[in-house]
Amino acid sequence: MAEFDFDVLVIGAGPGGYVAAIRAAQLGLKTACAESRETLGGTCLNVGCIPSKALLHASELYEEAAHGTLAKWGVKTGGVELDLDAMHGTRLEAIKGLTGGIEFLFKKNKVEWLKGHAAFTGKDSVKVGDREVRAKNIVIATGSSVTPLPGVEIDHDAIVDSTSALELKKVPGHMVVIGGGVIGLELGSVWRRLGAKVTVVEFLDQILPGMDGEVRKEAARIFKKQGFDIKTGTKVTKAERKGDGVVLTVEPAKGGEATTIEADTVLVSIGRRPNTDGLALDKAGLQTNNRGQVEIDHDFRTKVPGIWAIGDVAPGPMLAHKAEDEGIAVAENIAGLTGIVNHDVIPSVVYTMPEIAGVGLTEEEAKERGEVNVGKFPMMANSRAKTNREPDGFVKVVADAKTDRVLGVHIVASVAGTMIAQAAQAMEFGATSEDIAYTCHAHPTHSEAVKEAAMAVTGKPIHI
Repeated sequence: MAEFDFDVLVIGAGPGGYVAAIRAAQLGLKTACAESRETLGGTCLNVGCIPSKALLHASELYEEAAHGTLAKWGVKTGGVELDLDAMHGTRLEAIKGLTGGIEFLFKKNKVEWLKGHAAFTGKDSVKVGDREVRAKNIVIATGSSVTPLPGVEIDHDAIVDSTSALELKKVPGHMVVIGGGVIGLELGSVWRRLGAKVTVVEFLDQILPGMDGEVRKEAARIFKKQGFDIKTGTKVTKAERKGDGVVLTVEPAKGGEATTIEADTVLVSIGRRPNTDGLALDKAGLQTNNRGQVEIDHDFRTKVPGIWAIGDVAPGPMLAHKAEDEGIAVAENIAGLTGIVNHDVIPSVVYTMPEIAGVGLTEEEAKERGEVNVGKFPMMANSRAKTNREPDGFVKVVADAKTDRVLGVHIVASVAGTMIAQAAQAMEFGATSEDIAYTCHAHPTHSEAVKEAAMAVTGKPIHI
């Protein structure tokens, strides 16, 4: 009888876990993946990235038809009605197709799905449901969950989190979003387009913490123009149900008189925390740091030989694509290859309209490290954006003043999420702003704004 049941056991089947399992199996390792959900794909595919994008796209189409945008293009639709059940149907269809696709890939690559909650029983053993298995290598990829807010109890009815906000049965009259970060703004955008009044309450003095300063200001301007009521520097201290709605008590973050806000629905979106509860990490000889994360080295090893960690449960940005890249890298390291993730070049995207994307250092971070040159180009001067009547936003390139190497790129544009890939790839290859500026870009495209912003680093853009 074999000493180990598996070469690799991955705990969690989110973007990091399922990718790690598939890659390990591709490399000839006997692999299993433990997952307690009914479907594979983790938060991202089931209740996060994918369903939210389905609703974002559907709500954009509705707003274009209902609010006269299409009519300005000569497309007259007549009376427009919202069928929210059908819209939810498109969300569920996307989830079913993609989670089923991962199950197919598991079978194709001979990855065994161990169904049930996993907990360590030793340094190389895990109990999944009623079955205990041993593995030479165990990868912790358990992801993250919603961070609770003291004084605000989520009931998934009138007070919702990012999961239940995707499943509202009707459009709220007034939605209050607690937290001006990525998830809150995306989900707030969905319900605002469908007819809700949306108020965003953010504790800090600006929305989108961690993003470039100019991007944060531009985003706030655009969202206010779209109808968002944004209250920064404001703290929520209590939420009470009143009839079918909620009464929020708020006060200035720096102290002051409390006031109340009445809402039909409150969305709590103040961040996420690593999922380690119930893993029995102590039985494996592990503990979490003060942020609840499992510490790792450059190769994703924990302090216990044979145990690895990736994705949201490990330090770094909580992004699906970061977890995916780490999943490939950890599998390659386990197989004796060299798996590397360049954590300095991890793009992030806010899927509002316009989209907001960034990669590398913000201007503020770059200036703390040395002298920089900055080039900006407004989307209103870009021919494709102008033709599409998408004038809001800009591209910003931050480069080292001495070497001209690109340190960061930040974009506000309708297709910023797609445009940022060029910037990330250029930075991965150590590009200078001159490299981008002298790369031929197809015309007319939004991406020409990246070229022009790179030209602006040396003060020589053409179209402004």
